[in-house]
Amino acid sequence: MGPVLRRHHRVGARDVLGDHPVSRNSTLSPGVPRLACIDSEAPPLFNLADRAGNRRGYEPEAAALVASVLGLRVEWAYLAWDDMLPAVRDHRVDAVWCGQGIIPERQAVVNFTDPYAVFDETVLVRKGDPARAPEDLAGYRVAAIEGSANMRLAVTFPGAEPVAFTGEDVFGDMLAALRNGEVDAMVDDDVATVPLGGDPAYDVAFTVRTGNRWGIGVAKDNPFLLAEINAALAAVVSDGRLERVWTKWMPHLQFPLGTGVPA
Repeated sequence: MGPVLRRHHRVGARDVLGDHPVSRNSTLSPGVPRLACIDSEAPPLFNLADRAGNRRGYEPEAAALVASVLGLRVEWAYLAWDDMLPAVRDHRVDAVWCGQGIIPERQAVVNFTDPYAVFDETVLVRKGDPARAPEDLAGYRVAAIEGSANMRLAVTFPGAEPVAFTGEDVFGDMLAALRNGEVDAMVDDDVATVPLGGDPAYDVAFTVRTGNRWGIGVAKDNPFLLAEINAALAAVVSDGRLERVWTKWMPHLQFPLGTGVPA
């Protein structure tokens, strides 16, 4: 069965993407997609929100770019990490755009768009720690976000003790736990962890080439919004606009999207 049109929806020629009609009211509030994310300091992905609720970074700017293609204006909803996917599923927000690696556990809750980013995963330790390979982590308490692609990697380190984190500022909480000695290492995507190698409190231990694809999570019963976002993503990838946003915030990382990145 294909997508079902919502009541009072009018379909015109510009409402069709491929074989699927696209609703102009595919968001909870017409014209304003409400996107979930945590409120955390994780540059260059995003910074803490200002008093008006706005943020700077790759994810906010990429989201605004995709929304502009659709003639929409983004509104952010700041939630605890483990509440974001349920909020999408329960239609409290329209989507989650917040460092969501596309893994089976999350795909069981929401549908994901094509990727807007691809990252590897990096292990961070305290300054001066000699660990430089997975086997060096035996006996280490290794922090990672609960239910994440990073945790899937952490459990593979021989002899390490994975420690699951969640909460409203899960990234900041893991950094604090590492700095204070509550854990001995943490795993997160390279985009957020590698820059911290220059911080006096941390060292980069090593990076694993996992090619972790990130997507926007949309409710399973909203194929209209999924189709809209995918079409807009394809447009800004093909015309180079998303690459320019990527290069602005992450000039040290090669833009990974194009014909070689599977959906």
